[in-house]
Amino acid sequence: MSRVWEVPVHDSTRVRDARTAAQEACAQAGLAAPRTAAAELVATELATNLLRHAGGGRMVVNLVAPPAGAGTSVQVFSLDHGPGFADADTALRDGYSTAAGSLGAGLGSCLRSANAFHLYSLPGRGTVATARIDPEPRTRGSAQAAVPVGGITTALAQAEQCGDAWGWARSGGLMTLLLADGLGHGPKAAHASTAAVAELRRAAHLPPAELLRRLHVVLRPTRGAAVTVAQVDADRAELSLAGVGNVSARVRSGDGWTSHVAHPGIVGAYFPAQVPVRRLPWRRDSLLVMHSDGLPSRWAPPEDTRLLAHDPSVVAGAILREAGSPARPARDDTSVAVLAPDRRTSPHDSRL
Repeated sequence: MSRVWEVPVHDSTRVRDARTAAQEACAQAGLAAPRTAAAELVATELATNLLRHAGGGRMVVNLVAPPAGAGTSVQVFSLDHGPGFADADTALRDGYSTAAGSLGAGLGSCLRSANAFHLYSLPGRGTVATARIDPEPRTRGSAQAAVPVGGITTALAQAEQCGDAWGWARSGGLMTLLLADGLGHGPKAAHASTAAVAELRRAAHLPPAELLRRLHVVLRPTRGAAVTVAQVDADRAELSLAGVGNVSARVRSGDGWTSHVAHPGIVGAYFPAQVPVRRLPWRRDSLLVMHSDGLPSRWAPPEDTRLLAHDPSVVAGAILREAGSPARPARDDTSVAVLAPDRRTSPHDSRL
């Protein structure tokens, strides 16, 4: 799933570009016409809101695995540094708007059209919105399916192919998250990282170090990748971490963050004789953030506990938004993946 779409939205012509990006993503995902129409509506409304309420921002569209079943979902992100707002529940109601002449139906229509819609905003700090469109619509009145994993991926210089990829899989009581950064950029890097994600889905039962050794064999025909694997054992309430290359991780437990640095090497090319595995307790307040080296090395973990309680896709989008700026542009493909304990969500998860 290396194809990514990123659309800076600073004038009305880019609203059409955001809608086109959603349409292209749905075509690649193989979504039927009704789900494509839903994605187009969500992208149009979110891009319009960026102009109307935030003075601009950016849209990111990714392809992701659905929470259950086969197929591919489309994930739409809206990121801005605008004025924000204090009450997300009110903003989601039809008829509410902070802009003169607006019907105020945009966010409410996103909530109804997407399988999962999440919103996080702070006055003076901006807004992050995420919408996931699955192959099948959500049953009317049903709650959103809780997914303890979320992420965002952008390509260097808004290229079509991204050398980063992340994925997750369950096997019994194990939940495994993998983030791969293919060596270099472009299609060959994308081939390596997507091959790693594909193998994860076949080998999610393996512990992290063994999975990395298996990936080393699988990725030999490619140019190789940096890969970090995180695995939660629900029965033991334990997180295991192992990595080779420059994919980093941070784990939050309580009020503190612990950094994990992967072992030097390249999976598929230069594999170390030993792969250290770090084991940490996994509690209800734990959170794991994995990222490629496109994220600045000195990024600061989020401190707002309200953000940390949100859907992992929102946390990932907020981290990527806060870490970058026009004065500090990304110098590589960038991916952020977040793993949280399993939680039940409300129908729209607009917690602030």
